Amino acid sequence: MLTNRRSVLRGTGVALTLPSLRSASAAKTGASAKASMTAPRRMVCIGNMLGFYPDAFFPKEAGIGTKRLASTNSAQSDLQEITSFDWGRSSQPLNLVSDSVSILTGLDHGLTGGHFAIHAFLSGVRHIDAPTRADGNVTLDQYAADWIGTSTRFPSLTIGSESGIHGGCQLSWTRSGTRVPPITGPKQLFEKLFMSSSEKEKSIAKNRLQSRGSILDFVNHRANSLSKKINQEDKQKLDEYFTSVRDVEKQLTQSINWLDVPKPEAPMDRPTNRSMVQDLPVLYELIRLALMTDSTRIASLEVGGDFNPRDLGVSGGYHALSHHGQLNNRIESLIVLERYQIEQFAKFVQKMRETKTEDGNLLDHSSILFGSGMGNANSHRNSNLPVVLAGGGMRHGRWLRYDEKSKHRPPLCNLFVSMLQDFGMSVDQFGLGTGTLRGLA
Repeated sequence: MLTNRRSVLRGTGVALTLPSLRSASAAKTGASAKASMTAPRRMVCIGNMLGFYPDAFFPKEAGIGTKRLASTNSAQSDLQEITSFDWGRSSQPLNLVSDSVSILTGLDHGLTGGHFAIHAFLSGVRHIDAPTRADGNVTLDQYAADWIGTSTRFPSLTIGSESGIHGGCQLSWTRSGTRVPPITGPKQLFEKLFMSSSEKEKSIAKNRLQSRGSILDFVNHRANSLSKKINQEDKQKLDEYFTSVRDVEKQLTQSINWLDVPKPEAPMDRPTNRSMVQDLPVLYELIRLALMTDSTRIASLEVGGDFNPRDLGVSGGYHALSHHGQLNNRIESLIVLERYQIEQFAKFVQKMRETKTEDGNLLDHSSILFGSGMGNANSHRNSNLPVVLAGGGMRHGRWLRYDEKSKHRPPLCNLFVSMLQDFGMSVDQFGLGTGTLRGLA
C-alpha cells in the first residue's frame, strides 16, 4: 500500500525504497564516466559507538605554530589552525602518520540524545527525525554509494557487529531510513571479497535474481492499474515509486552481470572470526585489499558492539568503563581500549600510504574519516565530537580548532560536503551542511 513516499516493498528478499527524485536524478549521471576520467576516489568511514575520553584524546597546544584563520561570517575569528601540538595519551599513536592526518575539534551536529544520537554520526540526522527530510537520515557512505552505483562489484561495504547497546551496528543508513546490516567478521568479509561461487551456485543465484525481476514486473503492472484511480498528489508519490522500481531493476541487472565477473585472487589465507579486538587489524587489512582491488570504493566500519576489554587484559565492560564517573582506575582502563583502537587506525593509514598505485598511493586518492557520534560518554554528550581526517587530497599535520561557543561555527556536515566533493560529486550540501568546511583548504 502506497501510504507515503518512504514505503518499503518487501518480497522474496527485495527491499524497495523511495529515494528523493532530486537525488535519484543526480545519483546515476555518468558515475562510470567520471571514474574513468580520473584516478578512482575512495572513502572510508570509521565510527566508534562510545566515543573517546576527551582529556586523553584531544591534543595539547605546544604554544607555537598557532594561526587564527579569518571567518567569512564574523570579524572575530572562530577557528584556529595549530601546527605545533602534542597528541593526547590515547591519540598519541597518530604521531606515526601525523603528516597524513588532521584532527578537528569543536564540531558536531547540534544533537542531543546520548546513545540515541550516536547513529547520526555520518548523517547529522537522527532516525526519528528522518521522515521530515527529503533524504531521510542517509549517511555519508550510502549517499556516495548511491552516486557511484554499480561501477564496482560492491557499491559499499558496511562492517560491524550485530550486538551492542541498541542491537547491532547503526553506522550506515539508507535514504529510506533503513539500517544497513553489517558484515560481521573477517571470515564473512573475506568470503564476500574473494571466494567465487561454483557454476551451480551462480545458476541458483541468477534464477533467484531473475525471479525478483518477475516480482518487479508484477508490481509495475499493479501500480500502473492503480495510477488510473488516484489523485494528483498520489500520482506524484507513484512517480517516485516507479523511479525506485527502475533503480532496483538496474541493480538486479547489474548483480546478474557481476555473477560472471571473476573475483580477484585472495592475497591471504581465509581468516577465522575470533573477537573484535583480535579481528580489528584483519578487518582493516581486508578493507585495504577491497579498495586496492577496486572491489569497492566505499567502506565503513563500526567498533564497539562486541569490543571486549578482557581481550586486552582489562576487566569490566566497555560500556560501563565509558561511564567512568571520573574514577582514575576506570579512566586508565578506558584509555587502554581507546589507544588500541587508535593504534590500529594509524597502522591502517600507514599501510594505505604504503600501497602504491599508478597515480601515487592509495591514501592519496582516499578520504578517511575516524571518530564518533558520542562526544563524552560519561555525560552522554553529543557535542564536540572526536574527528580525525586522513588523506582526501587535503593539507594535514594540523589541528583545526573551532570555537564551540561561536554562533558562526560550521556544522560537522560541512566536512562531509568537502569529502563528497573530494570523492568527485558535484554537491554543495549534505544533511545539515550548507557548504564545504572552512579551513580545510
